Amino acid sequence: MSKKASTENVIPHAHVVKRAARIGTELANIRLSGDLPDETVAAINNILLERKVLFFRDQEHLDDGELERFALRFGELVAHPTLGATQGTASTLELDSTLVGSRVDVWHSDSTFVDAYPKITILRCLVIPPFGGDTVWSNTAAAYVELPPPLQRLADELWSVHTNDTSTRPTASEADKKYHEELLTRTVFETEHPVVRVHPETSERALVLGHYVRHFIGVPKCDGQKLLDIFQSNITAPENTVRWKWREGDVAVWDNRATQHYALNDYGNLHRVVRRVTVAGDRPVGIDGRCSVTRIKATKQPSARVT
Repeated sequence: MSKKASTENVIPHAHVVKRAARIGTELANIRLSGDLPDETVAAINNILLERKVLFFRDQEHLDDGELERFALRFGELVAHPTLGATQGTASTLELDSTLVGSRVDVWHSDSTFVDAYPKITILRCLVIPPFGGDTVWSNTAAAYVELPPPLQRLADELWSVHTNDTSTRPTASEADKKYHEELLTRTVFETEHPVVRVHPETSERALVLGHYVRHFIGVPKCDGQKLLDIFQSNITAPENTVRWKWREGDVAVWDNRATQHYALNDYGNLHRVVRRVTVAGDRPVGIDGRCSVTRIKATKQPSARVT
């Protein structure tokens, strides 16, 4: 029996609703919990690998503990590398729009500034404004496939350095600078990743880029920025994306190895709260078999300042 047929035996076809052609599926009539049958978890994972991001409505019954129990069905939990986790949890991180640093309106994959960044991210919506606050995801495997062959060959050979120290980029306020200095970069990472990773479960090739890229190795900065713009424009092309309009109680699950995402900051001073759980991943492997490696992991002294 094929994987697709076995999945349909567990989750009826009528409950699997595509939300865009290349990425994004809503799974209806599933009550998420840590006690889901093994075959249901396997079916969810199969669909996730194919569709990259899954959406579940009406999950108001979940609390932090139960969401983490569900996440554990996909692997070991991991906290944010510098922000840690909410007290009493293994991985939960709250993003409250009233707090500095919680509006992540840049295209990124989670925590690519470390080598083994998360393989899966799960987001639960607690408070949503009456308008705005959508999230957009892109399929970085589809973006690679859509590159012209000469650009594919170039990407195959390139490596880039990712870092959480983005202090040289414009910041909105002194509060943002303080957040960046005292929390986000209390430990500074610089990690070398292949621009194209081979997905460990599907063998697809996916682009590893986004907000945390500092430069391409062996490429002058000016030329590298132009290359990054070209690759990112393919990743964020509308046909490679899906946009989700949140309702309170929604849960999104995405394959962080084959996606980027962007949280729209279009709701002014209104309140938005989501909580995130991440499942540990492994080090990306390039098409030449080499693995990502963290070259710098430096913890700052309390008095240090980012310059």
